[in-house]
Amino acid sequence: MKTAVYAHRGSKCNCPENTLPAFEEAIRVGSDGIELDVHLTKDQQVVVMHDEKIDRTTNGKGQIKTYTLDALKKFDAGSWFSPKFKGTRIPTLTQVLEFIADYQGVLNIELKTDRNVYPGIESRVVALVNRYRPNLPVVYSSFNHESLMRLKAVKPNADLALLLWERLAEPWHYTKQIGASAQHLWQPSALSETAAQLQSHGIKVRAWTVNKPRIMQQAFEMGLDAIITDQPEAALSLRKSRCK
Repeated sequence: MKTAVYAHRGSKCNCPENTLPAFEEAIRVGSDGIELDVHLTKDQQVVVMHDEKIDRTTNGKGQIKTYTLDALKKFDAGSWFSPKFKGTRIPTLTQVLEFIADYQGVLNIELKTDRNVYPGIESRVVALVNRYRPNLPVVYSSFNHESLMRLKAVKPNADLALLLWERLAEPWHYTKQIGASAQHLWQPSALSETAAQLQSHGIKVRAWTVNKPRIMQQAFEMGLDAIITDQPEAALSLRKSRCK
């Protein structure tokens, strides 16, 4: 089985993460999947960013949930990475879905609901996906498994993945109880006997965040279902070299 390569927050290694340039680069290099993160603004708009605060990746400060979308759009989300990305803005999920409309790979949407409460984010995300990506592959993941259950209630056929740091005892039981089809595991957990156990029960295993060639190679040899990486081009090149 060929291990898929998902671009973590887009091609994060050479573009500002979770921005349109990062997603464009992920597509250009041929990533099998794109992973991104979503939050809600003060006026209930779904925006794409990893952190709860805008401090690290923009020239602003404060929590996303305290800003309206119009206010957030005034901040520069590119200059922190490189001057050539000056003027890059925080994208909405709608903008991203429109931008990748023709992308046939997997879109992995992580709901960042493990620290902040965003009432209704699940239904808002599902509504957008149903509108812009109804027939293309989408995986929903979160560390907040109750959030995933709420999403499943809105969209019963949703493809769910449990984000986990640690390994669980008999993890296939819990995964199926939630209604998920995959676990997204921290790489030390993914590169253990747990992976084979999960896969033997029909549950997919995707490892995050795999950036070292040695670990990529190990994941490929183990036959993990996917790796989520900041270095998609390097991972794809390594995978290709193994197939020669």
